[in-house]
Amino acid sequence: MWGRSPLFWTLFPFIFFATSSQAKHDDGPVYDSSAWTECQSDPEAPLYNGGILVNKLPEYKPVKDINGDMVNSPTFTLPNLSSGSFYSFSSWVRVKNVNSALISATIKVENTFAKCIGSVIAKKGCWSFLKGGFRWDSPSTSSQMDFQNSDRTRKNVEIELISYSLQPFTEKQWRKIQFEGINTERKRAITVHVVDENGFRLPGAAVNVKQISTEFPFGCAVSKTILGNLPYQEWFAKRFKATVFENELKWYKTEPQPGQFNYTLVDQMMEFVRKNKLIARGHNMFWDDPVYIQDWLENMTAPQLKQAMKSRIKSVISKYRNEFVHWDVNNELLHFNFYEGKLGPNATLDMFKKVHREDPLATLFLNEYNVVERCDSKASVDRYIEKYKELKNGGVTVGGIGLESHFAIPNPPFMRAVLDKLATLKLPIWLTEVDVSKMYELEEQAMYLEQILREGFSHPSVNGIMLWTSRSVGGCYQTCLTDEKFQNLPTGDVVDKLLLKEWQTKKKHGKTDEFGSYSFRGFLGEYNVSVVYNHKVVNSYFSLGRGVETKHITVQI
Repeated sequence: MWGRSPLFWTLFPFIFFATSSQAKHDDGPVYDSSAWTECQSDPEAPLYNGGILVNKLPEYKPVKDINGDMVNSPTFTLPNLSSGSFYSFSSWVRVKNVNSALISATIKVENTFAKCIGSVIAKKGCWSFLKGGFRWDSPSTSSQMDFQNSDRTRKNVEIELISYSLQPFTEKQWRKIQFEGINTERKRAITVHVVDENGFRLPGAAVNVKQISTEFPFGCAVSKTILGNLPYQEWFAKRFKATVFENELKWYKTEPQPGQFNYTLVDQMMEFVRKNKLIARGHNMFWDDPVYIQDWLENMTAPQLKQAMKSRIKSVISKYRNEFVHWDVNNELLHFNFYEGKLGPNATLDMFKKVHREDPLATLFLNEYNVVERCDSKASVDRYIEKYKELKNGGVTVGGIGLESHFAIPNPPFMRAVLDKLATLKLPIWLTEVDVSKMYELEEQAMYLEQILREGFSHPSVNGIMLWTSRSVGGCYQTCLTDEKFQNLPTGDVVDKLLLKEWQTKKKHGKTDEFGSYSFRGFLGEYNVSVVYNHKVVNSYFSLGRGVETKHITVQI
């Protein structure tokens, strides 16, 4: 009966002394946002004390890895899965016979399609933390989870697991997690004190409060089609306080031929930005994808290319210095490497240094796709973190994490797990290009968009969300919010429901209590307050920023 693999003895103290007790809400478990990005000599205890994997050991079964080799993979059989439930998974992972490898956790749906639910760059001699998850939508109640090498440069990788956990949440419990995240991170308690000119408290004063703007930068991309289009402009300005230009600021648009700069459209779009007091992201300074590289750049020598890049930076920033709050410095550099191929491994490092020198007040971002959307070996969360650390060690300041967020069917537990790991960098995270694939019907797009927005807005480390839904001639890239007459589609209705109703404080009316105070909890942002007492009216204003303690406002009447 003790014919176990050697790993069993490593796991023994973590498994058989685990308990099933865990911190809970009155109606469910508390979500554990813990995450680690450093490889550790000793793993941490399993989240949720192991969840439904408590007292379970993985079996080692032969599976075919990414290279087509049959390898023994750690495997869990998962009975009693509940359709519609969310599952948060984590494990500490180590490899034995290679220095490092990208290890992916997959779950089989009805014993056929294997869906990746998380990955980690595991190393030899220390433990790395994998965090992921999935929503179970299959009518089947059982599945199999296994772990395998996803690195084509590695062969026959041996994998060890320890401190693993799988915690289920019902849909109601997951929504409660989101609600509590929003209530904690996006709202704050306010007490309005009403006093007379001598400082005496005034019970029974009528207090009226109205939110006039929100603090959270929720925005949407625009293209040149907004110019001169008053219905489009009015629809946009009613909803959004931030924007980004879809293509007009990109290098291939502003300098299609060498030395022939054209900022006419950008100038006109910046007038719209200034008129409506919007903040704008700079997208992008450079783009590593060779598809979007001008022909005249491709055959340049390295010195010629460096000079052209220097001219690009100086040209655009001399016109718009301090106007773009962010710059996506080298777009999608995990997937592509045009500039590195031409200039060497320090190409992006030099870009960041030069852009920062020319525009020091702008926050410089990495920006990448398939980080939160799904597993992608080129853009896993660990690859993203490695690139950030590489640039930081090279002496540049990467100020923000850009996640494009081009989704098919969203996987909220996976998305939250990735955000948890990125949050350990303690940088602002923006979802920079949110949309849903046009392969889905409008109602499905709306449903998936709402899932994405709720997950992003409820995570404490997400500092902004930009939709990639600008209307162009003939439609939109993937997701439209309106028809051509700017009447809302179902996706637009979702945005209005969240931005204009659910995520904005409703008008507050009440009277001060016996202590001359009126209290409520409101979304962060700016407010007008009007107080009426003995036929006197005083109007005031206050700004509500992030904070744990109650904000106190005194109005003298």
